[in-house]
Amino acid sequence: MSPESAVPADSEIVLNHGMPTAARVYDVMLDGKDNFEIDRQVAEASLHVMPELKEIAQHNRAILHRAVRLLAAERGITQFLDLGSGLPTARNTHEVAQEVNPDAKVIYVDIDPIVLAHGRALLEDNENTRVVTADLRKPVEVLQHPDVLALIDFDKPVCVMLCGILHHLADDEDPKGIVETLRDAVAPGSYFFITNFTRLSDSRESEKLEQVLLSQLGTGRVRTPAELAAYFDGLEILPPGIVPLPLWRADQVITDATTIGVRFMTGGVGRKP
Repeated sequence: MSPESAVPADSEIVLNHGMPTAARVYDVMLDGKDNFEIDRQVAEASLHVMPELKEIAQHNRAILHRAVRLLAAERGITQFLDLGSGLPTARNTHEVAQEVNPDAKVIYVDIDPIVLAHGRALLEDNENTRVVTADLRKPVEVLQHPDVLALIDFDKPVCVMLCGILHHLADDEDPKGIVETLRDAVAPGSYFFITNFTRLSDSRESEKLEQVLLSQLGTGRVRTPAELAAYFDGLEILPPGIVPLPLWRADQVITDATTIGVRFMTGGVGRKP
């Protein structure tokens, strides 16, 4: 399916073929088909610097599955707010959560209007899941969006998902402040699931990739482990901590944990006491 074919004929959504988006570039990395030539160009330039990016995207998707399954099955979480969710692909958040609990509520939020177009088609018969077009940089507006409030009860625990999205916010957009706003808004017992690009001190590839992303996509800050850890301030971090994605509660053997493909993204889950 092309991006155009996903948009209803009467839709007011405007597709800009000349501007790449993080959601569609990520779709390229996952071998999806819902992207434009400009997105593929950014992906190819990024892969030239770091060929492991497709492997890294797969690790990011896999930890999402493990984290959602854990929280739904073992921690009793029935509400998921997936921010910067990207385009629907295999085994989405609602599929994993509702496999555990059919009554689990899931809200997908993304700034790319194509995500909304695809979500409408995918979720037409799913009353417990909605897609919202909104800007994470305005977290209060996200939290107060009517479609969010229609499904999410913020007086009860919720999982706030920031999976591979905070590195697309510039420093002056205050990603840490955004997390703090979200943290203050949710009930005690809520969880935060966060993954991010991580600056590797022994590799120049992370710096080069940042330059490519900033020049071609306009976003993409590779941050230090200390900067990433600060996103979890005020939270109780679940074992095994903030670690390379494949090492977080791995469900398969990792034969080599020293590669860029394993180490370039880190993540974890924290609980609001």
